[in-house]
Amino acid sequence: QVQLVESGGGLVQAGGSLRLSCAASGRNMNTYAMGWFRRAPGREREFVADISWSGYSTDYADSVKGRFTVSRDYARNTVYLQMNSLKPEDTAVYYCAAGLLASSPKAYKYWGQGTQVTVSS
Repeated sequence: QVQLVESGGGLVQAGGSLRLSCAASGRNMNTYAMGWFRRAPGREREFVADISWSGYSTDYADSVKGRFTVSRDYARNTVYLQMNSLKPEDTAVYYCAAGLLASSPKAYKYWGQGTQVTVSS
């Protein structure tokens, strides 16, 4: 069984930064691609970023490209989402997921419980 635990969310002013972490446990964790998704109030869950199992391939939603960076630490079994130049529209619950490399949530088998990010204007 795979377990994912996000942390690092909080309240930040527009223009600020946060780094989200996703600690993973379970077998063969380093063989999974990892994704970040978010859900804002009243909106559908949307893709934010993903990283391949090797770490060599990453992808980002257009809305965060150039501001967010996804990375993974194999020794710590942890995936990070560095978020810079945050905007109020980035406010959402952020989820990490493990599965196949894709922007569709259907490709991911395991999900964390989410961490709230709130950006004030």
